[in-house]
Amino acid sequence: MQWDFSFLLEQRDFILKGFFGTLRLAAISLVFGMILGLLAAALRLSPFRALQFIGAAFVELFRNIPVLVQMFWFYFTVPIITGWQPDALAAAATALSLYGGAYFGEIFRSGIQSIERPQWDGARAIGFGYRMTMRHVILPQAFRRILPAFTNEVMEVIKSTSVASTIAYGEILYSAKVLSDQEFRPIETYTAVGAFFIGSLLLIALGSSLLERRLRVTMGA
Repeated sequence: MQWDFSFLLEQRDFILKGFFGTLRLAAISLVFGMILGLLAAALRLSPFRALQFIGAAFVELFRNIPVLVQMFWFYFTVPIITGWQPDALAAAATALSLYGGAYFGEIFRSGIQSIERPQWDGARAIGFGYRMTMRHVILPQAFRRILPAFTNEVMEVIKSTSVASTIAYGEILYSAKVLSDQEFRPIETYTAVGAFFIGSLLLIALGSSLLERRLRVTMGA
């Protein structure tokens, strides 16, 4: 067996298509996952039991169903129930957003709850309402505390985009599979995919570490 990556250069347009497909899916899933996570955290922190129950039900439901099962459900089951066939991107993004949203919700909730009560009382003492307290006092401190867990979940969502290859969404792993079957070079092809994820996630980890240091300096810790 001789390693030869030259064919990857010849097929760079096809590979770039898969690369941008991965970025598109990751971006959509992260944006909507964070929105759902904030909503779930707000519901779980609500003083009303009914809203707490809804938030908890969302988290427990989508956190405990594997993302692959959710993806299959949206892609194969929804058409049977509704008569409408979502495309692969819509099904994959929906599953990843809900799955990631459940975890983001718990991360956001734990961060907010970790802020000591005197911080809330002090903000009210200087005339801050709830929104001002959250924006200027609670969330900045909470974000710093949850940054490692938040980064881990971002990385997990990005890695999980590869599952979308099972429903023929054109992300980088699907492109690699097609290319591997065409060129009969699975070792080089899947090695390149592994290198792509390692490089991408290392950049995210580095960015998170730099941001954590900056926040530590900014907040005087």
